[in-house]
Amino acid sequence: MLAIRLVNGPERLDTLVLPIRPVGPAEGPDVPAAPVPTAPPAPGDVLAEADALLPATRLAGRAGELHEHLRPGGTPQRLMLLGVGEGDERGWRIAGAALARAAKDETHVTVMLPADAAALRGLAEGLLLGSYRFRMTEAGGAPALAEVDVVVGDPDALAPTLAAARTTAEMTRLARDLTNTPSSLKNPQWFVEQVEAAVAGQADLTLRVRQPEELAAEGFGGILAVGRGSASGPRLIELDWRPADAATHVVLVGKGITFDSGGISIKPVPAMKLMRKDMAGAAAVLAATLGAAALRLPVRITTLAPLAENMVSGSAFRPGDVIRHYGGLTSETTNSDAEGRLVLADALAYAVQELEPDLLVDLATLTGANAVALGKRHGALYSENDQLAGDLLAAIDAAGEAAWRMPLPADYVEYLGSDLADLHSSPAQGAGSVTAALFLREFTGDLRDRWVHVDMSAPSWAEDDDAELTRGATGWGVRGLLRWLATLG
Repeated sequence: MLAIRLVNGPERLDTLVLPIRPVGPAEGPDVPAAPVPTAPPAPGDVLAEADALLPATRLAGRAGELHEHLRPGGTPQRLMLLGVGEGDERGWRIAGAALARAAKDETHVTVMLPADAAALRGLAEGLLLGSYRFRMTEAGGAPALAEVDVVVGDPDALAPTLAAARTTAEMTRLARDLTNTPSSLKNPQWFVEQVEAAVAGQADLTLRVRQPEELAAEGFGGILAVGRGSASGPRLIELDWRPADAATHVVLVGKGITFDSGGISIKPVPAMKLMRKDMAGAAAVLAATLGAAALRLPVRITTLAPLAENMVSGSAFRPGDVIRHYGGLTSETTNSDAEGRLVLADALAYAVQELEPDLLVDLATLTGANAVALGKRHGALYSENDQLAGDLLAAIDAAGEAAWRMPLPADYVEYLGSDLADLHSSPAQGAGSVTAALFLREFTGDLRDRWVHVDMSAPSWAEDDDAELTRGATGWGVRGLLRWLATLG
């Protein structure tokens, strides 16, 4: 990962990056962009050259726009003009990612920055996330860019901001790594081992892993049903971050299906080939908890990750089976490809009955209907609590992610009726993401008005590089959760 260093003046002037922004019409149509004032200011000759160069470049200053100018025999040898848009955190994040890609053949660059913590956070996250790559081979070579100096007026004052940005990016990259890993390696036990390695030696973090025998003894029928078709048995991770000064207890739940064949209701091949990503919710909540511990956030977090591989075999659960979940509620499932809600139901019921948190949030790559309703970038957020929903949406937006609040309509509840069980888990009627959320709500008990569900199937994966996203797993949810958790202390 890139090394980012705060300095109070340019020290290595091989490549210097100056931020630029759009200018208003009052400054004239021939001046579409102008340098952003930095603290300390850029060297005078370089700043004058940038002013003279900008009209010819026709740059508008849009976030991520970039122009490289060679200066043979000069210092610096290369001058990069980098658009930061309106100069908010989002603009700087986009700019940082664009710089990471454009400068990949350089070994070191220096960036001039204004006296603005949001600018530093955005730039650092963009650099660290935009430079992410996941490959199972050494072929092709890695980008050369290894170091970025960021020139600021007071490095010591901004050091905590950089540390928070780095932790956020590291945890997002961890979630991406976990999600990108092929399912030929990634089964429930492999996932457990990655979490064990990440937790080792961390103060105030406690990890418990339930094996299949314990799941059976305690009545986790949904997790067991989904996992019984695979030779790799299911697990339930329970990770607890318990700082001494915590006043609020949050339970995070993440769907952890390490591969989803659809079971007996088997998926078509095009829908199956990316099902290594079906544990992105579990990756996000676990990475966010590790991030909260690294940042020493004063909020207690218990994270539950039900892990299973949904496979086809003679022992797989069948369409039409009735499943008894943790706590006793039963559900009839007529589609074994609607498996995520079955493992989440167990975890939610356990959280309510045994952990008694103040707030309950679950993230899941739950339905294809998420993308149908909201496209590729937005998670679908469900909650009956306006304040809780608003706070989480605001944090998600501030972190550079996107979600949209969806309804929980009363007239869809009848679709959950079953002649055989308490609930029907996979009704054919109603909007798919909505009915899945309504099913999960039945397991929230007294926490129904303090619960949020986010269907994040669509934004968990990117088909192409876009700003700080790189093709593949996005680590969606880590950044938003960390922003929100930081407000609870």
